[in-house]
Amino acid sequence: MTGVTGTTGVTGTTGVTETTGVTGTTPPWSGHRPGPVTPRRTATRTTAAQEHPPDADTGSAGAWSADPYARALRTGRGPLFLRRTDGWLLPLEVERWCAAADAADLELLRRCEGAVLDVGCGPGRLVAALAADGRRALGVDVSEAAVARTTALGGRALRRSVFDALPGEGRWGTALLVDGNIGIGGDPRSLLARAAQLVRPGGLLIVETVSCADVDERVRVRVSDAYGAQGGTFPWARLGTPALLRHARGSGWRAVDQWTSGDRSFVALRERDEGRDRDVNRDRTRGHPHRRRSSSAEPPKSAAVTRSQRAG
Repeated sequence: MTGVTGTTGVTGTTGVTETTGVTGTTPPWSGHRPGPVTPRRTATRTTAAQEHPPDADTGSAGAWSADPYARALRTGRGPLFLRRTDGWLLPLEVERWCAAADAADLELLRRCEGAVLDVGCGPGRLVAALAADGRRALGVDVSEAAVARTTALGGRALRRSVFDALPGEGRWGTALLVDGNIGIGGDPRSLLARAAQLVRPGGLLIVETVSCADVDERVRVRVSDAYGAQGGTFPWARLGTPALLRHARGSGWRAVDQWTSGDRSFVALRERDEGRDRDVNRDRTRGHPHRRRSSSAEPPKSAAVTRSQRAG
């Protein structure tokens, strides 16, 4: 998820997607809490191309599940960075992600409508806060450590890429791309088009942007810590609000609100509910089997870090 977020990554080499927090046929957003979790293997496989389409290399698949990231989530402490190939560093706010939802988080959660899908949920503070408030929410993240931490907090989470088939596609009231997760895949338009497929017609997408307004960049980075451990390289993006609005207009979204909370910036986007717009978004992702809608998905039961520094 973010500044990037504690989002992304697949543990191991098989890429087999597992679900956690779901037993039998109980939907993950249901108010009923199942018994002991029994992970199940599905036919869906998470690959580097799925989590970071379309030009990601195979090294990105395990980037977020590499030891530095998984260890940081397990301990709840950094330091952790995104390191660009030229040595530039983006500090990741691990301690904030692993803490309870703060005032800025709670403000954005109050704006959510219906069932909430947190894309790149990381250690799960937002999903857990929604669950504690009796609201239906599901986190998705390709990091095994992130999913484990989310479920330990009482939230529901699936170990899956946002570009895989997901439960309730086209029926979520709100989707979240916070903590820098608009950067997933290094292709904001593809990610925004995918998000439009996930929410219901007229649904809401809340995106956290970089506070520095003129940022619109695509970079290749790797996760690293202060001790030299690092994962493989993968594509990432960083957007300020003006850049997000430009990309949103071409991806089936219209802006309905903007606000700041402390040093964090947010934009609320509304999905255009005309069938024509949804068809355009679907066409943009055609040819990518992992991005197609899941015909078997059930509906929910309800209607950046901005500081950077150069490595020494």
